[in-house]
Formats: sequence, structure tokens, C-alpha cells
Amino acid sequence: MYLRTSRLDLEPVSLPLVEAVILGRRDLAEKLVDAELPEAWPNRALVERAFCASLDAIRSDPGRRLWGDRLMIRRDVSGKRRVVGSVVFHGLPEDGVAEVAYGVEDGSQGQGLATEATGASVDWALAEPGIVAVQATTVPWHLASLRVISKVGMVAAGSRDHEVLGELLVFERRR
Repeated sequence: MYLRTSRLDLEPVSLPLVEAVILGRRDLAEKLVDAELPEAWPNRALVERAFCASLDAIRSDPGRRLWGDRLMIRRDVSGKRRVVGSVVFHGLPEDGVAEVAYGVEDGSQGQGLATEATGASVDWALAEPGIVAVQATTVPWHLASLRVISKVGMVAAGSRDHEVLGELLVFERRR
């Protein structure tokens, strides 16, 4: 399902797109989404953050693994489309609690795009059958992420440890 906000087209991430990105096929990825990718995309760090499951796992059940994942696509005044970020969930949750993550490419940060896209995606997820809450995690020092989380209506729900990042703050919004 496509979502639209005042400035963004939020288009679903497909298996062919994931394959193109993971395999470094920028030309194919741009063709599949009919939009220009940011210069730094795809890169290894992006792939590792956006696709927590292996390509084989995604291929085995793309509907579950790519559930809710969307590209943020901005259209300029001439109609040219450009990918500026993404909102991803960590697959269709079995317990009714979805986890959302988001990112905006460097040149488009500070414009409220993450808040706009994440808010629309959280609203969508909470309207889906069986979803009772959406959570987001971030490190305590990531002020931009904390602002997005607050602006989309999430509240503190605890913390957990991450083996590399240390303490992660957990926020959530419920139905």
C-alpha cells in the first residue's frame, strides 16, 4: 500500500528492490522505484541497518520480512523523483508490537521528513489488524531521533542493552 504525505510518496519496498540494493545494482534499483537514489546509496552500512534479515530469509517470506517497509520519495517542482530516506519495520510482528526505524540521507536532514514519514507509517501500522503498539529505539545521545520519536507521539517505555551501542531507550505508541 502506498502512503502519501504533504511532501512525500511512501512506496513499499519490494523483494526485487532489496535484491538490487543488496547486490549493489544501483541502476536497477533506480529503475524499479522510478526515482534517483542518494549518491551514497546503496552502501554496506545502509544495507546492514535496513535489512536485519538475510537475503535468503527475505526471499523465503517477503510479505512478512518487508511488512510496512517504505522508501521516502520526494518529488520536485518538475516532477523528478528522488529517494530521500526510508522507514522500515523489523518484519510483521508475532506479538502485535511492531518496531520501526527510519533514516534520511544527509542532504535532506533537518527538514522534518523523518517525522512526516515515520508519523504516517506509525499511523498505518496501528490501523493494521493485530497491531497493538509500535516501538522505536535509540541511543540516549541521538537528539534528532529523540525529536522524531516525540513528535510522532511515542512515550518512554523502558530501555534495553545492545552489545555494541550500549543502552537503547525504548519508546512506544499504542492504539
